[in-house]
Amino acid sequence: MSQKGKNGNSQKILVTVLALAAVAGIIVSLLAVKNAEAEGYAPGAYATVWSLLPPVVAITLAFITKEVYSSLFMGIVVGAFLYAGGNAEFALKTMLFHEEGGLIAGLTDTSHASILVFVTLLGTLVVLMNRSGGAAAFGRWAAKRIKTRVGAQLATILMGILIFVDDGFNCMTVGSVMRPITDSHRVSRAKLSYLIDATAAPICIIAPISCWAAAVSYSIPSEYEINGFQMFLRSIPYNFYALSTLLMVVLLSVLKFDFGKMKLHEDNAARGDLFTSGDIPYSEGTTAKTAKNGKVSYLVIPVATLIVTSILFMAYTGGAFSGTPFWRSFEEADSASALVMGSLVTVLITMWLYLSQGVVTFKEFMESFAAGFRSMCAPMIILILSWNLSGMTGLLGAADFVHGVVESSASAVQIFIPLIIFLFSVFLAFSTGTSWGTFTILIPIVCAIFPIDSEMLILSVSACLAGSVCGDHCSPISDTTIMSSAGAQCNHMNHVATQLPYAMTAAGVSAAGYLIAGLICYFSGNALAVLALPATLALMAGLLIVLRRILPSRS
Repeated sequence: MSQKGKNGNSQKILVTVLALAAVAGIIVSLLAVKNAEAEGYAPGAYATVWSLLPPVVAITLAFITKEVYSSLFMGIVVGAFLYAGGNAEFALKTMLFHEEGGLIAGLTDTSHASILVFVTLLGTLVVLMNRSGGAAAFGRWAAKRIKTRVGAQLATILMGILIFVDDGFNCMTVGSVMRPITDSHRVSRAKLSYLIDATAAPICIIAPISCWAAAVSYSIPSEYEINGFQMFLRSIPYNFYALSTLLMVVLLSVLKFDFGKMKLHEDNAARGDLFTSGDIPYSEGTTAKTAKNGKVSYLVIPVATLIVTSILFMAYTGGAFSGTPFWRSFEEADSASALVMGSLVTVLITMWLYLSQGVVTFKEFMESFAAGFRSMCAPMIILILSWNLSGMTGLLGAADFVHGVVESSASAVQIFIPLIIFLFSVFLAFSTGTSWGTFTILIPIVCAIFPIDSEMLILSVSACLAGSVCGDHCSPISDTTIMSSAGAQCNHMNHVATQLPYAMTAAGVSAAGYLIAGLICYFSGNALAVLALPATLALMAGLLIVLRRILPSRS
């Protein structure tokens, strides 16, 4: 694009931002509250539809401008002004220092800080594996065994399924290992990002031994006397979005079929352009000198160590070494702390391995920390801003607003309850960028609606979990979406734009599945509800086959 064209686009973007800011200012003035900093203060927008305006602004701008940093920041500013009732000074304090939603609070939150440290250590590990020649050696080894683009995609999917402990760990590990292989077979970075994202949260939400299983278990209110872990296990066959997405990603690879913007990226990749947009993000620190005598073990040992230590530390934080049964320890696990400990131990073992083999010098090893940090700066900035935006949304009472809407809707027509819960979960997770936050809000509402032994309860909890993952999957401000882009080293908005049509296809099929399940439960009894799963999967397969016939084939 010419410089003149770029300047023109920049002016259009600026006008759009200013227009949205003006609209937000008008809304703020209408909702303004006097004495904003008084004790017991509640903003005029609290628990109203306006509480969802900040993420809507951020997401809309992100799609318009294709630039995520300023979009997130504008969403945060709108949220802060809505909360402060038009008081600029109070808005600034809220945005930066509020104890429950400010920027500093987000950075000092233990789980958030742990994720940032984990991402930095994982970036360091990726740099080390590249410099040792391990990544190149693994690529050469895999090239002899993986002969086709289909094989490269299926290998990526398989690895994503095998790493089921944590979605962030999945994204970064699968990306760093499979990137050289998919590159060699000309799979676009956008497609790699989708493969990673489609086997991260969807597999974690149906894996009994994962931090997600623990989070779901603890979302079940204790006063209902329901075994949370048993509830999670029973929800797996009804998690239509996760299961249909896993089927979809396999069929897309096997059928050699793509549609929407993904087709453009894949067509360009087949001609040698893996990025389409021209930029090569997250590449800092990966172009340094690489050892010529690299071995496959230089990659396999660190990755295997990371997987084993992360699982062991999850068990440790859950009390497995102090009397709790190993499989139950994952219900109590602190996954963020476990990933930090596991990644640190892995980096130290990798240091011993590489230094003892003379692969890197001590100076080069220490320099890898700075290079790893630089390579992960972009996703960390996005994560920090998305946490800040989520905090602003929380301060505006978005959870209470959705709580009220779901309660009033769910009491209307029982047949449609699973579908209603699924759609609300999608909307809330998409708006806030958090699946965990979504299902922890909605599951207690669902549990209050149905009897404990009702199959409709299990179905509705599954719909909540499925919708949470779906909305998270679609959202440009989701942690998993951000880390999928980082793992594949793909432009973040390219990943969002190419993945969205696929995620929405799976969402539509899942919505139909929950409607079918609700009808079966209502007219035929609970015993036949399991028939909704094969019906949903058959619908997904049939839809992809029809789309392949009517849409243009890959060039």
